Amino acid sequence: MRAIAQFWRDIFGPHEAASKEFEHMLMREVMRTELVRVRAVIAVAIGIIVVAGTVHILYPELVERVWHGVDPNAVFRILFGLILFEVWVHAVISNHLKLDRDVSVYRRYLGALIETSVPTVILVLQIESMGPVQALGFVMPMAYFIFIILSTLRLDFWLSTFTGFVAAVELYAVAMHYKPAVNPDATPELYYHLSRSFVILTCGILAGAVGVQLRRGFAASIRAATARDRVTNLFGQHVSPQVVERLMAEGASTESDIRSVAVMFVDFRSFTASARSRSPQEVVERLDGAFAVLVDILDRHGGIVNKFLGDGFLALFGAPFDAADAAHRAVAAARDMLTAMERINDVSDWKLRIGIGIHFGEVVAGNIGSPRRKEYTVIGDTVNFASRLEALNKEFGSQLLISAAVREALGEDGDDAVALGEVPIRGYEQPMTVWQLG
Repeated sequence: MRAIAQFWRDIFGPHEAASKEFEHMLMREVMRTELVRVRAVIAVAIGIIVVAGTVHILYPELVERVWHGVDPNAVFRILFGLILFEVWVHAVISNHLKLDRDVSVYRRYLGALIETSVPTVILVLQIESMGPVQALGFVMPMAYFIFIILSTLRLDFWLSTFTGFVAAVELYAVAMHYKPAVNPDATPELYYHLSRSFVILTCGILAGAVGVQLRRGFAASIRAATARDRVTNLFGQHVSPQVVERLMAEGASTESDIRSVAVMFVDFRSFTASARSRSPQEVVERLDGAFAVLVDILDRHGGIVNKFLGDGFLALFGAPFDAADAAHRAVAAARDMLTAMERINDVSDWKLRIGIGIHFGEVVAGNIGSPRRKEYTVIGDTVNFASRLEALNKEFGSQLLISAAVREALGEDGDDAVALGEVPIRGYEQPMTVWQLG
């Protein structure tokens, strides 16, 4: 009893509230599986026609004994009619998918009724030629299970149950209508046909339960994909797979808060000037290839690209997750980037030089933007100063500049840093100490 109760709870129990966007995405997935079901029905019908047609050609005497002189071509016409109907259904669903609309529930039930009635029509023809005993014991009553099994792809419990119900009722009605006249006692026959119809109805219910589970599987996949897309959109233009997995597993606050973050700005020096003499395709391929290498280095060191800025980007260490060694990670990533660019330039006729600026300090981090489009980003003086540091690489002919805060955080790891003294910074009243790393 507990198992039965759990079964019904799984089907009719309360479900998680879903947004309109989620329901829309689920509807589209259901329609795609419906297309698979329609194609399967067409394939089965064609297969039956091929097999039956081959038997009809190669063994005409066998067909004669089975059909007792009745023309079996009516069956082929019914199957061709079914194929044409399914082709029309496929076209309707495909058109609704293109228009981003759902198919009416009435059409779904009408389609299920028409499909499931096909074995009934053929069964009546067989009864007329073979007689009720042989026809009801032949293959056609088993054909209902084709439509019941395929109904699972409708991902609708009630549609599958309806399919089983139609099959059970029609088989029972045909069997009782054509019951052998030689048997006046209908009680055993009534029990026999009722039992068989009950099994068919039960199969429809079970197919519906399977469809519900498949639907829930699709729903879970859509929720996971939606959550992953939300994480990616929220936390910038690029988020490493590792960060996505951690965000989805642990969650992260998207409310604005103050964090200690290492902010890195990276820019390709004189890229615009060198790109003028090259085709757009060359420019995109060169930039994408370099970005791919640099972003991979960021991933390894636990950083994320928060924004791509034309031929550069803003990277964060310590957000959205806290990192006690954010400055160390940022500098280590910057060193690896310089080494990687040297390797790239060794095998390329288009030499690229990058400038990097890193500052460490407090920022306001959070979900910022309009109601329709928000993005996780950081704002504050730390971000502005990191941008100014990167720009100073042009003045000093350097590639990696860090602030005094980063130098202090590095400790002994920054012993190779060279002090450039108090440097005037655009937008700041007082000069600031700047350090260069090789």
